[in-house]
Amino acid sequence: MKQLITEKDVLDVIKSGKNSLTVGGSYIITPAARDLIIRKKIEIVSNRNQSAPGKKSFEKIAVGSDHTGVKVKKILVELLKDRYSIEDVGAFTEDSVDYPDIALKVANKVNSGEADCGILIDATGIPSAIAANKIPGIRAATCYNEFSARSSREHNNSNIIVVGARALGEETIKSIVKVWLESEFLGERHQRRLDKITAIENSILKK
Repeated sequence: MKQLITEKDVLDVIKSGKNSLTVGGSYIITPAARDLIIRKKIEIVSNRNQSAPGKKSFEKIAVGSDHTGVKVKKILVELLKDRYSIEDVGAFTEDSVDYPDIALKVANKVNSGEADCGILIDATGIPSAIAANKIPGIRAATCYNEFSARSSREHNNSNIIVVGARALGEETIKSIVKVWLESEFLGERHQRRLDKITAIENSILKK
């Protein structure tokens, strides 16, 4: 069930002298609460994906691709469907589609908490990441080997992985995605750096 953030919740934070509000992975902010958050410059801090050792970070995955990644997407869905809950948002044929449309679908699923993370596939892994990262709270990482996949999770707490169907072989992509899904965010100094990224994002949203 999604956590509902109301104006009263924000007022309680203000009264306590804090300037941040911690939310779960799935939440809805009422319009009045959002206005107050912006006006009082309250930072939203998500505790999503900070799981206990030995526990899977992710359960529900939103998967999407443009026409160049349909074949690889099918392979990944088949690989992951027995362990994870998969929602395939398209594309479903190799007819030409615009990658921003698919990236937006996956990013919105993750941002809303409907999915714990996302997987995007296009030709190079670059354009879908650019599009997805326009959504607040999204940290989409283009990964090209196991090291970049692990680092993007451990250091950057990425919540969407993007791979290139025409830049990498199918077995390499399967290995990269597997490592990414099984890696854990390390927190500590890395969280401090992510907080600075969130502060930048919030400063733009408030303009």
